[in-house]
Amino acid sequence: MEIYKGNLTGIYAEDVRKLDEILRPDNSFDMIKREMEISGKRITLYYIDGFIKGESMQKLMTHLLSVKDYGDASPAAAGKFAEQSLPAVEVDVSASIDQLILSVMSGCTAFLCEGFGPNALIIDLRTYPARTTEEPENDKVMRGSRDGFVETLIFNTAMIRRRIRDPRLTVRYLNVGTSSRTDIALCYMEHLADPEYVKQLTAKLESLQTDSLVMGHQSLAESMFSHKWYNPFPRIRSTERPDAASAIILEGGIILLCDNSPEGMIFPTSIFHFLQETDDFYFPPLTGTYLRVLRHFIFWMTMILTPLWYLLLRHEAILPSWLSFIIPDDPGSLPIILQLFLTEFALDGLKLASLNTPNVLSNSLSVVGGLLLGDFAVTVGWLSPDVIFYMAFAAIANFTQSSYELGFAFKYLRMLILLLTALFDIWGFILGIILALTLVATNTTFNGKFSYLYPLIPFDGKAFARLFFRLKKR
Repeated sequence: MEIYKGNLTGIYAEDVRKLDEILRPDNSFDMIKREMEISGKRITLYYIDGFIKGESMQKLMTHLLSVKDYGDASPAAAGKFAEQSLPAVEVDVSASIDQLILSVMSGCTAFLCEGFGPNALIIDLRTYPARTTEEPENDKVMRGSRDGFVETLIFNTAMIRRRIRDPRLTVRYLNVGTSSRTDIALCYMEHLADPEYVKQLTAKLESLQTDSLVMGHQSLAESMFSHKWYNPFPRIRSTERPDAASAIILEGGIILLCDNSPEGMIFPTSIFHFLQETDDFYFPPLTGTYLRVLRHFIFWMTMILTPLWYLLLRHEAILPSWLSFIIPDDPGSLPIILQLFLTEFALDGLKLASLNTPNVLSNSLSVVGGLLLGDFAVTVGWLSPDVIFYMAFAAIANFTQSSYELGFAFKYLRMLILLLTALFDIWGFILGIILALTLVATNTTFNGKFSYLYPLIPFDGKAFARLFFRLKKR
């Protein structure tokens, strides 16, 4: 994506004026323009303070003072200077104004000289500010590695390269966003990934028309897919773990990394992939299978538990005696349906309060706040203890998987089924289930020849069995 058209003219003063006009070093204190005259030739360096350590730039300038030959203004002069007189690790020769601007804004140094003719040098001396690669807070494991992706793209690709030492691992660079010019990288195995799918995904990314990706992978996902506000299901699964990303790549999947985002987007994605966890593979097959089956059962129960309980309460007269325990002894002052909705909102309120509370107090606030509110609600007669029990199960069971988006999707569907059950009884319950399945089946994602319900639709027996059981793929 080229924003600034044209190339350098080879006229030093004109080229410097053009870059001054675009980079505006006089208007931004951190945009540095350093001019020098060495061996009778004028040179100009452009770089951003904060991306380059002062020691590195000082060493470069000290070396430049010792160089005697700065070229004869021929087209090959810049390349010859880079080969013979510049001891930097990464140096590129370019005449493109757009590439020079993008490189400077990405943290590199642009080097113009009267003796370089119609070219300039791009010197990579950047050092990005970055946090340590500690274990992701939202994707922890009981066993396994303790490193995680960070906000710097090159660090993330290096963590994958450390695990996959195969030259067939391909990391394809792309640039997206007319303002943010965000770096993204497609990571896949050349011999395992579907080449047609890689081609389609690359074409999709290159054709994106968006101003910026300041919100990282979320901005990228919203740019890639048409907006359907009524479908709450997440379109892309992500991971913050380089070991999980590497395993997906070795299974023929594709990981899309976005600069400034500590997450890798997984392609292709189906709803069943959200219910797989890294711990499943760090334990023996029997234990991994048990955890996976248990996770599926508990999480799917969160969608229908409270609507099913409410439906049975409406028909308590025909319930068998062994189900009499579900009938509350103290139903509370408010209607059960209203209690269930109030508890849904109260739980979300506690989550928001905990999220915005300092870390020192967040755990105590969520626990004490939940206990106090629940106890007072029962004491004053607002809520039934049975309502608190069933809603507490749904809230806790939601954390059996790590995707907040999928958790909220199931929450919305649970509330929809509950509302339809209250309005139309058993037919409303059935209609809610059908609507939920329809939303899953019609969710739009970039899956190529697979659907969001793969391997159920189209059906793949072995792949479907692997969703629940730890089986060898080959």
